[in-house]
Amino acid sequence: MAMRALSQKKLLKNLSHRYFSPRPLNTAASASPSASSSISINLTEKPESILQNQLAALSANTNTNTNNSSYINLHDAEKLFSSVSTTKLLRATANLHLASMEPIVDLGMWVMNSKLMDMEVFRDIVLAFVKHTFYEHFCAGENALATENTVRGLNSGGAGLRAMLVYAVEYASDNQSCDRNLEAFLDTVEIAKSLPPSSVSFIIVKLSAICPMKLLERVSDLLRWQYKDSSFNLPWKLDTLPIFSDISPTYHTLKKPEPLTLEEEHDLQLGHQRLLKICLKCLDANVPLTIDAEHTSVQPAIDYLTYSSAIMYNKYDNIVMYGTIQAYLKDAKERLLLASKAADNIGIPMGFKLVRGAYMSSERKLASSLGFESPIHNSIQETHACYNECASFMIDKIANGPGALVLATHNVESGKIAVAKAHDLGIGRVSQKLEFAQLYGMSEPLSFGLRNAGFQVSKYMPFGPVEIVIPYLLRRAEENRGLLSASSLDRQLMRKELKRRLKAAVF
Repeated sequence: MAMRALSQKKLLKNLSHRYFSPRPLNTAASASPSASSSISINLTEKPESILQNQLAALSANTNTNTNNSSYINLHDAEKLFSSVSTTKLLRATANLHLASMEPIVDLGMWVMNSKLMDMEVFRDIVLAFVKHTFYEHFCAGENALATENTVRGLNSGGAGLRAMLVYAVEYASDNQSCDRNLEAFLDTVEIAKSLPPSSVSFIIVKLSAICPMKLLERVSDLLRWQYKDSSFNLPWKLDTLPIFSDISPTYHTLKKPEPLTLEEEHDLQLGHQRLLKICLKCLDANVPLTIDAEHTSVQPAIDYLTYSSAIMYNKYDNIVMYGTIQAYLKDAKERLLLASKAADNIGIPMGFKLVRGAYMSSERKLASSLGFESPIHNSIQETHACYNECASFMIDKIANGPGALVLATHNVESGKIAVAKAHDLGIGRVSQKLEFAQLYGMSEPLSFGLRNAGFQVSKYMPFGPVEIVIPYLLRRAEENRGLLSASSLDRQLMRKELKRRLKAAVF
């Protein structure tokens, strides 16, 4: 029977001290959290005050740990790149240098989106260039065999990094495309099963690939309207966790939406069944599943399907389903707290992947076109602060109880802060609850530095035919050009190691 999610007020009124008071760690370490790492709650306060106080305490708690350089060494280039061949290091340096040149990125994006790509000969030349440069640098391979070899190379030979496997398809428009994509995701789980157990950490899925985009928009509209009007009935709705906070953007839905038609309800059920099939496959393979975040226009539907599936399959300490929180959104902290606490209240262990976010330009453009303030933080500093506070909350939580966390970041300072806090709480190799992650082909020094510091580290590895992966590469080029331009540390350390190897070879 369909049931509504717990209301925020009811949830906040029932908050306990469970994860905000000092208590023994659920790890092999004997250390206990210090008093400064806990958040006390006065249950006589109003719910709004409780949430505000929690957020203020999170901010204060994060700011107490700023001297973290002693836990992670990013300066010893020889040690960092000890598992990387000279040939691969040369190619990586060249590709990153090329990707950091904005005129080159702009030209490449213009070419890929131009009508010139309709010319077969021209298209073949361009795709061949992309395949042997950016594709080989940022992607795992075109097929199962190539992907398996890349993953094995990443995990063996001293590298010790794990793979987040993602078949790089997205934005399906009909059920036929969704069914085709489902088979590709199920095959991805088979690839994971064929590899050494420690080499694959997660299967990654974009829900827009297995549920039509237009339907996700419709469901999101209906969920927003129900949040505005609790009397608005959604007969198809299953048990879920809180999807919105009081500051979540709702400007996407300015008028009361029409109910789903019978055909739409059937398609929604099909979409959910596809997700559950992947869940079952991952459960059988003993590999957790992470659902990527997408645009705010469809994120409510994505969270709804993610959380309802997690309620079904996340049992005891076996977390099959992970959701994703985008820290560049102003409501990220509130939604994380509400969803996490609601999961605790019903005894569901919940895993979260924490990212900064990847749709900044389109989000701001949409909000502006509708005459509303952007849902994204006003400055990069606010985004960094939000990310670090969310990370701090979750690290405290998993040290003391159920749940799991993936910290997906290319920001060195965020990595250092999280490492210091995890170290203080005794979380490291003894715990499988914390994973760091970076995109394949990016932030290699940070990945190796975190590995050397004793943490599990994964690389987000898209794969598939070049034509399918092109949208991913274009989005990465547009969204991360600032990141790539600022990756001077990566290129500096790579050049330093190449010079050292050259000197060693000559002398």
